[in-house]
Amino acid sequence: MAVDVLTEIVIDRPVHVVAEYVADPSNAPEWYANIESVQWQTEPGVAVGSRMDFVAHFLGRRIAYTYEIVEFVPDERMVMRTAQGPFPMETSYQWSAPDNRSTHMTLRNRGEPSGFAGVAAPLMSAAMRRANNKDLARLKSLLESR
Repeated sequence: MAVDVLTEIVIDRPVHVVAEYVADPSNAPEWYANIESVQWQTEPGVAVGSRMDFVAHFLGRRIAYTYEIVEFVPDERMVMRTAQGPFPMETSYQWSAPDNRSTHMTLRNRGEPSGFAGVAAPLMSAAMRRANNKDLARLKSLLESR
């Protein structure tokens, strides 16, 4: 069973501010509760082909994985993918401007878990949705307080 979780939020900051912050994976541990660390494999700087090692905790497990940026349009969209492990994942961010002062942001996680992770896909989807909503609320709080 596939996992496909879409969450969204409106942040009262211009698109370029939100997109610049979110598109820098080095900032992920500050606003994602489950991400412990990010280490660049390639030279820092977001571009198609950039690779980063992430360490996260999810559903009581420590998970280490490498993301590669496969699509990047500044101030519009970024897509990262990983293929290793029991749960290949794609994470995408999209930003748009409902007005000059705010940003509508979507966060989408999707993948095809295998083995036990495949059986637990409905539980994983629900947990991922809860975590993403909390992370987006934290992101909103961080960026709106700057």
